[in-house]
Amino acid sequence: MQQKLITFAVPCYNSAAYMRHCIETLLSAGEQAEIILVDDGSVKDDTPAICDEYAAKYPTIVKAIHQENGGHGEGVNQGIRNATGLYYKVVDSDDWLDTDALKKVLARLTTLVARGTAPDMMICNYVYEHVEDNTTLTVRYTNVFPQNRLFNWTHVGHFRPDQNILMHSVMYRTEVLRKSMWTTFLSTSPCPTSKACTTWIWICTATSSAVPTRA
Repeated sequence: MQQKLITFAVPCYNSAAYMRHCIETLLSAGEQAEIILVDDGSVKDDTPAICDEYAAKYPTIVKAIHQENGGHGEGVNQGIRNATGLYYKVVDSDDWLDTDALKKVLARLTTLVARGTAPDMMICNYVYEHVEDNTTLTVRYTNVFPQNRLFNWTHVGHFRPDQNILMHSVMYRTEVLRKSMWTTFLSTSPCPTSKACTTWIWICTATSSAVPTRA
């Protein structure tokens, strides 16, 4: 069986009200993707049943994992442990991806892999939508990173105080992530598994929508 290009891990906790929209946007990646739905001990709604529903409907794409409540971080780690895709991306259940941008990103990754130049990490711009006040914030990295080419950390510019590399913007090579020995892989230092983290920057709009805090 051919390896999936990317694994999307979706930590879910009482997410029934909005998780379907998230999952549907990820399904636009088709058979290139593996989607791991991690039910983090949900007890207040139909989150566990929705996870199982999608796993049954898309058995070659979606996996459902049910675990005792361990928090968001354990949901991410559970995804890493079970991922089979070449790349790994966390998408919260209240977030969603722009399907056109996603197709462009996956097409670029496919080309790079075929050339034997698969990067350790891909970073994209993203849009943060504030549902409560109906405002948006676009986070761009054009002042920090070279665009549309491979580079390493020596080519990185200076971040502004309001710029961070968050999970919304990053896709990691799964092998690098596992070897890093970090439960979170947000660092501005060179990767411990290679001389320099080779990164491909491709500008896209991976759109995230924020919802009120859930209890």
